[in-house]
Amino acid sequence: MSTPQVQQIITEMGSRLGANSGLGGTLKFDFGDVGSVYIDGKSAPNSVADGANKSADCTITLTLETFEKIYRGEMDPTSAFMQGKLRVAGDMGLAMKLSPILQKARG
Repeated sequence: MSTPQVQQIITEMGSRLGANSGLGGTLKFDFGDVGSVYIDGKSAPNSVADGANKSADCTITLTLETFEKIYRGEMDPTSAFMQGKLRVAGDMGLAMKLSPILQKARG
């Protein structure tokens, strides 16, 4: 079960990404104990949901604080990766689409 803060991210991203995020796969942001966000870029329309018990083509593990900095545009995802602040498992190609997806989610 996600925290209210993670639920807010799910709601906000869901309304901003729209029917077609351009992702073309499934992506999960795993924040550890506080919850996770699952973006289904394969479904039509695309959806954003709680990521509990869901596997994805690409899983990005990071703290909620790091995610929020990236989401607000205060930190570059590539820099965060290089600094060890986020880990990527699975399809690296989907991880490379992270910046444009988050820009769209920011509105």
